[in-house]
Amino acid sequence: MRIATTIFLTDETITPVRLAHQLEQRGFAGLYLPEHTHIPVSRQTPYPAGGELPPEYGRTLDPFVALAQAAAVTERLALGTGITLIAQHDPIDLAKQIATLDHLSAGRFTLGLGFGWNVEEAADHGVDWRTRRDLVRDRMALMRALWSDEPTAYEGEFGSVQASHAYPKPCQQPRGPVVGPRTLIGGAAGPKLFAHIARYADGWLPIGGRGLTESVPKLRTAWESAGRDPKDLQVVPYAVLPGAGKLAHYADLGIEEVVLQLPPAGEAEVLRTLDAYAEYL
Repeated sequence: MRIATTIFLTDETITPVRLAHQLEQRGFAGLYLPEHTHIPVSRQTPYPAGGELPPEYGRTLDPFVALAQAAAVTERLALGTGITLIAQHDPIDLAKQIATLDHLSAGRFTLGLGFGWNVEEAADHGVDWRTRRDLVRDRMALMRALWSDEPTAYEGEFGSVQASHAYPKPCQQPRGPVVGPRTLIGGAAGPKLFAHIARYADGWLPIGGRGLTESVPKLRTAWESAGRDPKDLQVVPYAVLPGAGKLAHYADLGIEEVVLQLPPAGEAEVLRTLDAYAEYL
């Protein structure tokens, strides 16, 4: 099982360069970074985990800039977002960012994407909360048009693009309906989410990894009903606090990668945590 990591990198934590060096040297498989452009102080939307929203949510580094630094100082470390808030981006600009990072890292990028939870943050980006899932689906289709080998036009409900020359291209070849880098969708289990995964992704990025015994078979059913090859489905538990029994259970479910949560802390504390996680490598 590949052991990757995630962390809220901020202006107060270990730096992307230092962390990337340490991960690659120690044999960890990857680094995934979350995204929040800003956190409105009104805080009308409750924190999904309950309680007060941790301060690191309002201090996150831009994941694409931070991952570019990590890519520049490593050769094998996989790089990903967990997750990119697609609805909050211009899709033409985002397609260029993603393709550039994937190209410069020689295909090491995974696009973890999601629909968001903070209504106020999304509203400042002009997102209508009721249609955000349809907006994400539409923007992913537009980006796939730009990533296609031949100039391809797209006319959607929320946006369009003319047939265009758009380079670089992501390194990975198309897989069924999926064009672009490895693509995983985050979110809570349910038929709506599983339909999105089967339609335009390579798999699921479930936060915390709870309830997978019940939900993975349902996802597999939705996946196969969409005509996808069963062997191609990827499930990557995300932001996991590890234990030997938990990882063994994931392996029994056919899971090949897990993303462990690192503390949003300075270098000394992060390295102590990596030392503790070394037993799982």
